Amino acid sequence: MSQGTTKRGSYSVGRKRRGHIIDVAAQYFASQGYSNTSLAEIARQVGLTTPGVTHHFPTKQHLLLAIVEQRFDVAESFAAASEGPLDGTRTLGLLLELTHLLIAQPGLMELFVRVSAEAADPDSPAHELFAERYERVTAQIAALFQAEAQAGFLRTDIDYHAVARECIAVSDGLQLQWVVSRGKIDLVAQINTHLQRLGDSLRP
Repeated sequence: MSQGTTKRGSYSVGRKRRGHIIDVAAQYFASQGYSNTSLAEIARQVGLTTPGVTHHFPTKQHLLLAIVEQRFDVAESFAAASEGPLDGTRTLGLLLELTHLLIAQPGLMELFVRVSAEAADPDSPAHELFAERYERVTAQIAALFQAEAQAGFLRTDIDYHAVARECIAVSDGLQLQWVVSRGKIDLVAQINTHLQRLGDSLRP
């Protein structure tokens, strides 16, 4: 076996182990709470020592950020894989489907809200992550709207980057309210109402 093959194999194993740590930590943070879960407990669940976990994630905060980054990845992949006719409702429908996906993972939504609050601090590691990912998600949603506009189903005189930012702001703001109210608001219904109203304003 060549040295290059050995390195690729080691990288693959390390990446798989890292993903397993993230999955287990997400489950424990969501079910037991971030503050109540220790790295030692996560290490036991994945069959590693605590130094084995800190090799991949130096602190619990690094692990929390990795979980949030994975949540961004899921949302981006979900949008990238979107299919359906360009009929003026595809992007709005996609955003509603994404809301259903988020509400199905309430524990992860609480973790996301927790980290997003820290992102306002320029010195926080979360700041750079959120700044970069918000730009990417905004561009992705705007491009979906623009494709429908170019197909003649939505207005062409709209700044769809601004529309995308509005959609993200409404979603994130309602998620915060959902967490604070301990799930008392109907997140899906609130998002659906906003998207219907938005859709009416975007159609020619």
